[in-house]
Amino acid sequence: MRTLWPLVLGLLALLVLPLSACGVGGDNDLSITGAGGTHHFTVEVVDTEAGREKGLMFRTSLAPDAGMLFDFKDTRPVSFWMQNTFIPLDMIFIRPDGVIANIHANARPQDPTPIPSAGPIMFVLEIPGGRAAALGIVAGDVVKHQRMQPQ
Repeated sequence: MRTLWPLVLGLLALLVLPLSACGVGGDNDLSITGAGGTHHFTVEVVDTEAGREKGLMFRTSLAPDAGMLFDFKDTRPVSFWMQNTFIPLDMIFIRPDGVIANIHANARPQDPTPIPSAGPIMFVLEIPGGRAAALGIVAGDVVKHQRMQPQ
């Protein structure tokens, strides 16, 4: 019986891995639609104070269609900074209904200057610096993610 354990564990892994790869719930899937078309991103979702404080600090790269979605769970003005962040980022400030309120393009790495939202928002999407302009993403475009409630 002892020699069967590796086989049993291997079979369990084969059953569990495909289920986890399905991304049930789609929390990592995000799209932005506007005049420039629809663009899809794979995002990490951060919804804790500790996670928001760390964000993308200390990372040295970010794939072109990857990002981090910060969920504040309520609507309020927010401010970000780039201290200990090594890559330029576009910060997309999003209202609860998924409409982009404003974009701060190409935030400078290591810059401690506060970057505020233009009013109350619920989400911030960080993507590689310059990517929003390259894709034609602008204020007023609509972000779709399972955490957002379209009007």
